[in-house]
Order: sequence, then C-alpha cells, then structure tokens
Amino acid sequence: MRLRPDDDIYRAKLLFLGPKGFTLPVHLPYVAYPLFAVVLAVIILIRYALTGDVDYFPAIEIALSIVLTSLILRQVSPDRPVRAVLRTAATDWRRDRAADERGGRARSRIVVRETIR
Repeated sequence: MRLRPDDDIYRAKLLFLGPKGFTLPVHLPYVAYPLFAVVLAVIILIRYALTGDVDYFPAIEIALSIVLTSLILRQVSPDRPVRAVLRTAATDWRRDRAADERGGRARSRIVVRETIR
C-alpha cells in the first residue's frame, strides 16, 4: 500500500482530468502524454527497422506503449522525474551488459598497500 505524502507540494499533482464537463475515468499526469508518444514512436521505428512496413492502425504497438509507459511512470515521483528514471535505467542496462560480456561480475579496484599488524 502506498502512503500519501503529507506535504502539500507533493500532493498537488499535475493531472489532466479531461475536457470541461466531461471528466475522464483515469487520472493521468501531464508527463504521460508526451512519454506515451515518444515510446510509441520508438516502438514503431523498431518494428519498421525489423520488418520494413508499418500498419495503418498499429494496435500492438499502442498496447506495448501503454504497458511500457505505465511501467516507467510507476517509478516516477516528485523526487524522481522521468529523466532521472530513464537515465538510471539506461545506466543500469549498459553496466550490466558490460559486466556480462567480460564473463562475470566486475572486480573492485581496491589495492592494499600496507599490511596492518
């Protein structure tokens, strides 16, 4: 269960509730819309690179974009913006790949110069 913050600044979320007189049944932050568009464009470009064609209505790509956007936004908070989450994910992915290619875990670089007796 997630606890709601006590601070008013953190409680004030930037949400789009829908057009005037018609409230949407979901509460999406403003950052979700451009993030969804970018994720969708990347998925469509990846599919185009792999297959060479694009669907008229990319239903599978839209579904994958919704899932990926929701996974990214689960990690977003007032203290961790989207940029920080994406940067952390990219850094972790690159570091894990580099360690796997060397054939194991990275060794620490601690060198002991003197022996304590």
